[in-house]
Amino acid sequence: MNTPAPKPVSASRVESIELVLPNDTNPLGNILGGRVMHLIDITASVAAMRHARHRVVTVQMDDLSFHHPIKLGHFIILRASVNYAGKTSMEVGVKVLSEDPLTGVQEHTSSAYLTFVALDEDGQPVSVPQLQLETEEDTRRFAEAEERRNRRLAARERARKNENNS
Repeated sequence: MNTPAPKPVSASRVESIELVLPNDTNPLGNILGGRVMHLIDITASVAAMRHARHRVVTVQMDDLSFHHPIKLGHFIILRASVNYAGKTSMEVGVKVLSEDPLTGVQEHTSSAYLTFVALDEDGQPVSVPQLQLETEEDTRRFAEAEERRNRRLAARERARKNENNS
């Protein structure tokens, strides 16, 4: 596998904005959690594809909590970028905000971390560029992503051992 040239975090940044419509909401007039998850996955995959310049598949979504509802008629804003790049996988962080279109007031509603693997034309994993960390925030996010990756790998190993002991 050829190793592509490193790329800056800024090359993967994505912002997506949608208006919350009636079809997106529950009976309380708030956006459906599944709709938020769908938009998170799409926005994160765009960031991952921008970084890898290959097709990507979602492997995992970590720790999604809903802190505040997003109301009918408000904007849902999703901001994503690659936090970490391994050999063939990437972690993408997504921050979700709501915005009242009449006042401009924004509120952080949720965050998620997704892992993607880049695939070649035959559907096989392919090398992704390493990250060029440009800012202190990039460096912090990279270190935190590395910690999450290590926890995921340790959890996967524990699960594998438990399966073998069953």
